[in-house]
Amino acid sequence: MQSTLVSVCIGTAPPPRLDKALARDVPEDAALSRTRLARLIADGSVQVNGAPVTDPKARVAEGDVVEITVQQAAESHIGAEDIALSVVFEDDDLIVIDKPAGMVVHPAPGSPGGTLVNALLHHFGGTLSGVGGSKRPGIVHRIDKDTSGLLVVAKSDRAHHGLAAQFEKHTAERAYLALCNGVPDPGDPRLNGVRGVSFEPGAVLKITTQLARHKTDRQKQAVLFQGGRHAVTRARVLESFGTPGVAALVECRLETGRTHQIRVHMAHVGHGLIGDPVYGGRRKVSQKALPAAAVAAVRVFPRQALHAATLGFVHPVSGEPLRFDAPLPQDFAGLLETLRG
Repeated sequence: MQSTLVSVCIGTAPPPRLDKALARDVPEDAALSRTRLARLIADGSVQVNGAPVTDPKARVAEGDVVEITVQQAAESHIGAEDIALSVVFEDDDLIVIDKPAGMVVHPAPGSPGGTLVNALLHHFGGTLSGVGGSKRPGIVHRIDKDTSGLLVVAKSDRAHHGLAAQFEKHTAERAYLALCNGVPDPGDPRLNGVRGVSFEPGAVLKITTQLARHKTDRQKQAVLFQGGRHAVTRARVLESFGTPGVAALVECRLETGRTHQIRVHMAHVGHGLIGDPVYGGRRKVSQKALPAAAVAAVRVFPRQALHAATLGFVHPVSGEPLRFDAPLPQDFAGLLETLRG
């Protein structure tokens, strides 16, 4: 496998750790994230002043010369498949896709094909980001299989590096539309007693917890308050349905982007998403609370009612601010209209 050599001279007042110093000083066009740099250090691909260093916490000083051996990206083992894509935007560096519900983003055990990555490999025709050591579409964030909506994919290493940095720093805008059981109301005394809950101006519900894999069900995430990864979701009610409030259309905005974050956070506060089979969103709806057609539609909705509606970020190459909106898919829109009617 071919490799390239990236040479870095550590600048003035460097951070004390090697990985942090390299993240600051490595040339931008090398497209090496801090995570990738840490992996290269651990793999023995980094030398400081001619001596191999495998500890990312190793100290460096101004003027140190660091050489990084970067292996050329290996060909992906994932096959290209001719699957139709809803392309919202595309240029030489990135593509924005409106993903349908039911499509897995990346192949995994149980979903070896038919994924967004398989479709992208065919669509790109070989022009792929090699970040991470293999030629593959530059997935920088994901949405669940049964969640619809927007995600951005890098086509170049430079774009991958720049987009990943924005998602890591939580500067990308991500807004979701969801239908939840019940109506999150600032006046509800029960909500005010839920740990991790607060309210911001405009009746915005803020949920702040830690998230980690569930101890007994590894397919689920669980709310913690020690350990795990920091997670913040904000939810605002747009419409409510039924008397008393049986369901609500909410806008959820992610400050962080953890696995299942909106679904597990809304369940934590007692307002699980309609149709969610994992986090208890299939609550029994009273026949008296909604019209019969709406009750039936809620009971049979086959997935979590969640749609990635808005995505905004700064183009990692041109620096242009970009913002995209995706209309509700037919099943979500139909359920919403039934609730309204």
